[in-house]
Amino acid sequence: MAVRIRLARHGRKKNPFYRLVVADSRSPRDGRFIEQLGHYDPMKDPADIQVNVERALHWIKNGALPSDTARALLRKAGVFEQ
Repeated sequence: MAVRIRLARHGRKKNPFYRLVVADSRSPRDGRFIEQLGHYDPMKDPADIQVNVERALHWIKNGALPSDTARALLRKAGVFEQ
């Protein structure tokens, strides 16, 4: 099973809100996920990023690959510095 760390879109039209989730790469974008690691709200100024750093490191060490956008958010949250 290929596990990815990626964003799941929620919120209303023209008002997105994203959850940072760990999911099987074959599952739909907003579908089933294994664990929620945090959230990202791009509509706030500055953008609100909340990440459970401990759980994110756990999944990365166990082979979960982050998507490009998720990698950028994890970098902003300071996950890769630990």
